[in-house]
Amino acid sequence: MAKTLNDTLVPAERHGSTRTARVGLRTGGRAWPAAVAAAFTLAQLALVRPGMGLGWDESVYVSQVSGHSPAAFFSAPRARGVSLLVAPIASWSSSTELLRVYLALLSGLGLFLALRAWRGLFPARVLGAGGALFATLWVTVFYGPQAMPNYWVAIGALAGVGHFLRAQADPDDRAALWGVGASAALMAWMRPTDAVWVTLPLFAVLVCLPRWRRPRVLAALVVGLATGAVQWVVEAYVGFGGLSERLADASGIQGGLGWNIAVLDQLRTLGGRSLCRPCAGSIPATPIIVWWFVLPLLAAVGLAVAVRARRTAGALLPLACATTAGIPYLFMIGYAAPRFLLPYYALLAIPVAAALIHLVTASIRKRRPVAAALVALGLAGHLAVQYTVLTRTVDRTTASHRDWARTAAELHRLGVRPPCLLTGHLAIPIAFYAGCRSVQTQGHNNNTTPADIVGAAERLPVAALTTPKGQPPDFARTWERHRVAGLLLHVAPSAR
Repeated sequence: MAKTLNDTLVPAERHGSTRTARVGLRTGGRAWPAAVAAAFTLAQLALVRPGMGLGWDESVYVSQVSGHSPAAFFSAPRARGVSLLVAPIASWSSSTELLRVYLALLSGLGLFLALRAWRGLFPARVLGAGGALFATLWVTVFYGPQAMPNYWVAIGALAGVGHFLRAQADPDDRAALWGVGASAALMAWMRPTDAVWVTLPLFAVLVCLPRWRRPRVLAALVVGLATGAVQWVVEAYVGFGGLSERLADASGIQGGLGWNIAVLDQLRTLGGRSLCRPCAGSIPATPIIVWWFVLPLLAAVGLAVAVRARRTAGALLPLACATTAGIPYLFMIGYAAPRFLLPYYALLAIPVAAALIHLVTASIRKRRPVAAALVALGLAGHLAVQYTVLTRTVDRTTASHRDWARTAAELHRLGVRPPCLLTGHLAIPIAFYAGCRSVQTQGHNNNTTPADIVGAAERLPVAALTTPKGQPPDFARTWERHRVAGLLLHVAPSAR
């Protein structure tokens, strides 16, 4: 079996002497991932802008460890990985700019390590091109510096499959074995259910294919998943009544997992919608969505190229993991967000890069300039679309976050200052900006009762937030009303 795996996973570049090839692997194996990771980090800092402010979900994760804002309600689907990731900064600083820079640097390092996990499995230029393809998607650049879990699941998936293939090819590669466990732990730490979906093909080949059975690799995978998910499971029994109850609550919050075809919903998000729930409206123009259909086609070409180059496992396994990673978000959930498919994109990146390089280098010599020009033209158009969408998304998101900051400032002016309490529309993110505690009497974040809010209003500043067309709760109908940033603020008399 070791010989078979080595035959399928050896580097493809065999030009020159063996010594030259090894030198190329040592230098190019680091240079390409490092260059891509550095460019990715700079792109985040330049294009997403550290001052964008925190989003709704980010405020929930950051508030769990923040020193200036009470912890927001933590619903069943969430895991504590992001909160622990941002704790080194958020626990002592309220600076969003500092947090963004920290996450941009960390995400660049993560991409470098994930690409390095594939060393020796593909030529260095394929790994560099694959990393560049993933790192230049607008959704990757947008979510890289954000306090959100999906990018880190993608990094864990990409690194995990690479380490898995290296551990299969060389059972004595302890670094690869540790990489399998660490990558699985990272995914489970961020989103345990996503980690299970991503690793299903890995378990399948370990259990079902005798020639692939490696007890140590299986143990590393199991221990890694258990290590990352243990806190989530313990919290299920402590705060949700058990694991099955937490999974049921998570399913209910996500609209009930089942047969829900969300392919069109995902297409609607490609124009820059961070969340599509309910998902209505038109599908973006063809130039914006065409890459989404080309991606799996190129991945299939990459698989065919890998089969011919005797690297079948190196392309087939990431494609299988990408498929299982995408299934719940394409066929089992009733809404969409572009970040959900980040693991899918990351796992497809290397086979797609192999296909593009093959299309150029395998052409007849006199046709290579034409093939290279066509590929370059297609990539240039793709990048233009990606960064146009990114710019619009960043501008729109920054504007909405500034409105939340304006609302928080107005609440402070009206006397709603910490310690304080907010409820109603957009209460969770605005409460974070204002340094208040947020509560809800209904919906997925229901964690209190109207009577408790009325009682709190007797001893601390309280405000209820509604849209201009919305009705305030019964207990807030007589409270003083103010309008700011498209919201109505109903302020309790105690705030005066």
